[in-house]
Amino acid sequence: MSEAPSCGIFRAVSRGARFAVVFSSAALLVTMLPGRGFAVTKAKTDYFSVARSIDLLGEVYKEVSENYVDSVNVSELMFSGIDGMLDHLDPYTSFLDEAQSDELDEMTSGQYAGIGIMIGVISGDVFISSVIDGQAAAKAGLRVGDRIVAVNGTSVGNKSVDDVKALIKGSVGTIVKLSVKRDGEGGDKLYTLKREEVRVSTVPYYSMFDSIGYVEMNSFGEHSKEELRNALESLKSRSEKERVNMKGIVLDLRGNPGGLLTSAVDAAALFVEKGSRVVSTRGRTAESEQVFVTTNEPLVPSLPMVVLIDGDSASAAEILAGAIQEHDRGVILGEGSFGKGLVQSVISLPYDHMLKLTTAKYYTPSGRLIQKPLTHPEGHRKVLTAGGAYDSTKVYYTRNRRKVYGGGGVRPDITASAVVPSDYEQALEKNGMFFRYASRFHRAHPDYQVTRLQSIPLFDDFSRFVESERFSYRSKPQQGLDSLRVFIQKEGGMDPDALSGKLDVLEKEFGVMNRKKIAQDSTRITSAARREVIRHYDERAAKRAAIEDDSVVAKAFRLLSDPNGYRALLKP
Repeated sequence: MSEAPSCGIFRAVSRGARFAVVFSSAALLVTMLPGRGFAVTKAKTDYFSVARSIDLLGEVYKEVSENYVDSVNVSELMFSGIDGMLDHLDPYTSFLDEAQSDELDEMTSGQYAGIGIMIGVISGDVFISSVIDGQAAAKAGLRVGDRIVAVNGTSVGNKSVDDVKALIKGSVGTIVKLSVKRDGEGGDKLYTLKREEVRVSTVPYYSMFDSIGYVEMNSFGEHSKEELRNALESLKSRSEKERVNMKGIVLDLRGNPGGLLTSAVDAAALFVEKGSRVVSTRGRTAESEQVFVTTNEPLVPSLPMVVLIDGDSASAAEILAGAIQEHDRGVILGEGSFGKGLVQSVISLPYDHMLKLTTAKYYTPSGRLIQKPLTHPEGHRKVLTAGGAYDSTKVYYTRNRRKVYGGGGVRPDITASAVVPSDYEQALEKNGMFFRYASRFHRAHPDYQVTRLQSIPLFDDFSRFVESERFSYRSKPQQGLDSLRVFIQKEGGMDPDALSGKLDVLEKEFGVMNRKKIAQDSTRITSAARREVIRHYDERAAKRAAIEDDSVVAKAFRLLSDPNGYRALLKP
């Protein structure tokens, strides 16, 4: 009897079942080692040590709650004690309250009761940033760019995204009323919507790009196997229907934080041969090791494949990438992954609480532990920092004897970094300039054809919009100049007039530099504005435009269009 593990989350087991495992294991140890008094003694010592510690904790809690000079919130006191205890472990072990437990269930199932929208906050206002086709919001006519003013009569101005989400969510079949303001349409409009079961796919986008298939996978949940299989079958069917010889497939795991370990195994089974080892897990004892192998024939056994990863690809995403790499089934391209090689089990506690507990480490087929070292200067979370288990210089080998390394994540076979947006572009994004411009454009041109949006010049119009919004941008040199002015005013003892003239000259020079940099960045700014405008008309079309603008994806497409170069990487 054992808990089914996950690399992020797997399933809850009852508290009683958890205790049954512990007690039956202890009994088994005694039965199998009748002549080894040490084993029995150690089990008893551990038991009494735990019991004594629990008694001591209970007495301290009782004394503080009853006799402290001021009254205390006993629930908060207990939760802070639990958090303090877990803080000495790894960062993935955590105590979850009822609300967090519900959120965990939503993450693993990919389902929740709602109306099918995503929201974002810009300058204190709550906007609809995405609408899921076929759900209540889409049926009612809500669209990207609509501003939510109130939920069930409660104003949402200056509320956090989580607070607004809590107001919108509810039980299936119940009613939620949204007061919505649409740019250019006067007053608020009231929408009465019935909450439905919303299922969010972990494979949000897939398509053909000439002769290459592209699949994005953003997490690993209960339905990931069927969602990924459906995407692959759809691409194969489309290529056959259009009589296109598919050259390869790109599986994009960038930004994928992971999820269910078993889903990663199922995903790998679609690509590697039957009976292949995907991952193994090991807990505190040698007997706890579990090995996960594929049990089905692969759907795509030999089609050339490139897997994209980056620093936010973690956990189950790293399991899949590691298995593809070590079986030499495909090329890993991008940036080094996050480096999470730990398995959590989710244990049910009384009163709808849960404990997410690290119970094992996982290892790739070659035996690599890709967990990065955990260092905490404050001295907490020390449990997983010791030893040489995270040696990033130790060499492992793939099936074709290519060298790979453990510790610190999965290293790509080909390094490719995404283009980092300029400071100016990031400032525009942070302040919602692209989103607001797209909403205004959509209002002014409600029937514009998306195909025309691909080529129209937007930079000048967008720049005028930004100016009209009185958007203020100060470059890093200008911010440094601002700090210097403040410093001079505080310190005194200097000739302010003489210094002011010199600083004004610098201000003018920095302004010229700013304008030049913005002009040089005009192509990227135009592309970003265009993609956001397209998204307000057609979210899938916007996703395709983003992929076509992606330099990392372009590198993957070029590799798959070069069979000789691809084979040379996998069989050096």
